[in-house]
Amino acid sequence: MREPSELPLVVFVDVDDTLIRSFGSKRIAMSHAVERVRQLHADGVQLYCWSSGGGDYARESAREVGLEGCFLGFLPKPHVLIDDVLVERWPLVELHPNEAASVATDDLRARAGR
Repeated sequence: MREPSELPLVVFVDVDDTLIRSFGSKRIAMSHAVERVRQLHADGVQLYCWSSGGGDYARESAREVGLEGCFLGFLPKPHVLIDDVLVERWPLVELHPNEAASVATDDLRARAGR
């Protein structure tokens, strides 16, 4: 197994109230999050889009805001996780969408041990 610092930074991005905010039937792209995804992609980060609405919904939402090509995959959010390591022990960095735009990619890598 490779050292964590040799592995790419992998980021999962949510759809609702992260990439897109909904007001009734109107959907508005969250411009700061959209631009951040573009920058992460340009920085070589491996990006996945996921949503509790499912993988197809995630793909359509990414397409809607012009980001489909930035993501390697589109996934539903899991209900069950089977892993030998508890999530609390993962080298995981959680960011609120408002915070994500202000954290440099190199800082994310450092915080995640990458």
